[in-house]
Amino acid sequence: MSDLDLRYPIGRFEAVAAISRGLREELLGELERLPGDFRGVVARLTAAQLDTPYRDGGWTVRQVVHHVPDSHLNAYVRHRLTVTEEQPTVRGYDEKAWAATPDVLVGEVSAPLALLEAVHARWVAFLRALREDSWPRRFVHGDTGKLWRLDESVAMYAWHGRHHLAQVRGLIERSRR
Repeated sequence: MSDLDLRYPIGRFEAVAAISRGLREELLGELERLPGDFRGVVARLTAAQLDTPYRDGGWTVRQVVHHVPDSHLNAYVRHRLTVTEEQPTVRGYDEKAWAATPDVLVGEVSAPLALLEAVHARWVAFLRALREDSWPRRFVHGDTGKLWRLDESVAMYAWHGRHHLAQVRGLIERSRR
């Protein structure tokens, strides 16, 4: 398996031009299930397994488990800003630096898993309560200048969760061989 396959086991994110209500509900279901899926995948891992990179030069499982709630907490805030402000410019963050802080490198995974559950519960409730005219709203990503539709961003974060879950599952599967 190539390094690119290990890095992107489900492929890179591909934006969809139009997101139907049905697809949107599927995406929200994915976001709703992600915390339980992550908890289930990492529940029986040892400290050594948590400290194993999912690929050469990649983050450890522990870093991935910390990264996902960090990223999704930022997404939740971005989405709330998108609904409450007119085309806000949202701030990025240095995810590599966040993944290298001491609490992430040695910290237990129970707290980030609990944070993921809390963020997703609040985030999905917020998104499900939106009126239909909120979904086309947009924000500008300050680091890239890209203009994101709210529904497109939800699709990207659903992909993001699947992407990191697949990295961890792939490592576990390869270690069983």
